[in-house]
Amino acid sequence: MMPALLVLRDGRVFRGQALGAVGETSGEVIFNTAMSGYQEILTDPSYRGQIVAMTYPMIGNYGVNEDDVESRRPWVNGFVVKEASTVASNYRSRTTLAAYLESHGIVGIQGIDTRALTRHLRDHGAQDGLISSVELDTRRLVERARTLPPSLAGRDLVSEVTTDAPFGWPEGLWDRARGYVAAPLSSCRVVAYDAGTKLNILRQLRSTGCDVTVLPAHATAEEVLERKPDGVFLSNGPGDPEAAPYLVESVRKLIGRVPIFGICLGHQILGLAAGGRTYKLPFGHHGANHPVKDLATGRVEITSQNHGFAVDPESVARAGWEPTHVNLNDGTCEGLRHRELPVFSVQYHPEASPGPHDAHYLFDRFKTLMQKKGG
Repeated sequence: MMPALLVLRDGRVFRGQALGAVGETSGEVIFNTAMSGYQEILTDPSYRGQIVAMTYPMIGNYGVNEDDVESRRPWVNGFVVKEASTVASNYRSRTTLAAYLESHGIVGIQGIDTRALTRHLRDHGAQDGLISSVELDTRRLVERARTLPPSLAGRDLVSEVTTDAPFGWPEGLWDRARGYVAAPLSSCRVVAYDAGTKLNILRQLRSTGCDVTVLPAHATAEEVLERKPDGVFLSNGPGDPEAAPYLVESVRKLIGRVPIFGICLGHQILGLAAGGRTYKLPFGHHGANHPVKDLATGRVEITSQNHGFAVDPESVARAGWEPTHVNLNDGTCEGLRHRELPVFSVQYHPEASPGPHDAHYLFDRFKTLMQKKGG
């Protein structure tokens, strides 16, 4: 197998074998603790600008298919695994992980000690790095890694992943016999901001009967209101929320005029629109097993997460906002709601894909809010 190197900004070097496309790539190196769902992870636009390392030791054993994608293409800058399975065993599989990465030009590495990498990132924080299977001189790679420009800070990644034009969304959830099916439409019209949305979010909205129209992240509040929506949805997306001030400004104008539901980056955008503060987490939350407590019910949900920034709940408290959920691992805010206005958000991914289904009820909560017309 062709040799490859993973080099971090702080000089740590991992030696392995090339996976996927041959070449060189750079990005913020983070780790994901999900045991499965690698295809959904690869195609999640929230990973734009990042090299993703999977902590589970074998990845790719059920192959890749055309149905389980979360967007129009893979978005990760690079992919790191302990072992990429050469056997794809599943009746829906159409190709192997290695072939899929190669066909999309994604540079990866396998055969490294992913436990050591994860411990290093956990102890020292996520950091920029590069993967190379063409340059194998360690000294030169370390020098290049130390001079890499920041992958996320101040970079408007939302503009790189959002849709170019509005579109309607017809598909509901997966049915084994019929594939993705449409649910009967209700009277609720939802305008969804695409900051890098995952398709299963749109499927979840559609499965509740909502008529869903997706707009680019640069759409103004006036363009949204022209469509006379019953509710506005704010999607997930990549990078630093402060790098998308146009979206923050649009959401600020919509608060109080229409029910709003935000997920992940949408949660952070709401926090900024409310006058609050966001901050970067040391190594983020990336995985499908994060425990989150609902402060109203005391119920604990196991959640799917993918974010590197968080909202400071105290920064929005004076504006009428209160935390609704808390992460039981580190105490960070996982949900917000306004005490009087029909607006709420969660930091995690209730649509899963991959991950548990504990939080699917939030889509029904949004529909109920719209049916009350914000009451």
